[in-house]
Amino acid sequence: MTADTLRIGTRASALALWQARHVESLLRALPDAPQVELVPIVTSGDLQTQVPLWAVRGRAFFTKELDRALLEERVDLAVHSLKDLPTELEPGLALAAVLEREDPRDALVSRAGATLAALPRGARVGTSSLRRRAFLARVRPDLELHELRGNVPTRIERLERGDYDAIVLAAAGLKRLGLEKRICERLSPADFPPAVSQGAIGICARTADSNTRRWLSRLDHPATRLATTAERALLQRIEGGCQVPLGALAELEDTRIDMRAVVCSLDGTSSLAATGQCAAEADAARALGERLAGELLAQGADRLIAAQRAAQQASNP
Repeated sequence: MTADTLRIGTRASALALWQARHVESLLRALPDAPQVELVPIVTSGDLQTQVPLWAVRGRAFFTKELDRALLEERVDLAVHSLKDLPTELEPGLALAAVLEREDPRDALVSRAGATLAALPRGARVGTSSLRRRAFLARVRPDLELHELRGNVPTRIERLERGDYDAIVLAAAGLKRLGLEKRICERLSPADFPPAVSQGAIGICARTADSNTRRWLSRLDHPATRLATTAERALLQRIEGGCQVPLGALAELEDTRIDMRAVVCSLDGTSSLAATGQCAAEADAARALGERLAGELLAQGADRLIAAQRAAQQASNP
């Protein structure tokens, strides 16, 4: 390794490696491109595959080991699914680039090729996300919802062997892994608002590492950065994370950002929504996310979240 080599920290799952290699290819395509080296790192989220993520205390399940490697200068940048990245980064780290967003929607993959509406009553649907469970319960309260952990190929393998009748995954991950043909239905954001930043890839670097940040700034996608800035500002104010049934999607329309956010109870019987728009500017995007979060909290989102956290604690003392 030379002084000009950029070391990319990444999880070792198939999807994470795809994302890291994508960043590698983008860097190599730059004029006077630096040398690049991948450094796989195991995270606590990768190790705790038998426990639902909502039952694990704390946050940053898929990022804290990468953060540590960055801060200890064992890697120069870390590639994340942006939806996994906490809204408050470790001191000394910065979100140096956000790549162009892939399809942000959730996708249904079923054994028999059925859409969500066509699944029989009592069909077993697997997902590791409380958000997806809540919105599934809202639309199809007759379904049996079951926990599903593991990387994308493992989840599809469990579907094929009959553990589930259908599973819900991110459309972006399926496409990136060449599994887009397995999608039976892309779920409408109106009924299934996606996770904050779903479909986007974020790249972190040390705040003081101006050389690495200079390279990464050339990969930043302004429209995706604005949309995810609004979504992450909302999440930070709500204080959600993957353990709260919150979905949000911001989209750019010409010079305007349109955004919708929904908090839903786990049983699907109660939901709160807020919508708004702003100019396509960073400060305005951040303010929009904070404003919609305030509207949700004023409607009682904090009570829904408190009830959810109490249920988590009761099931995982």
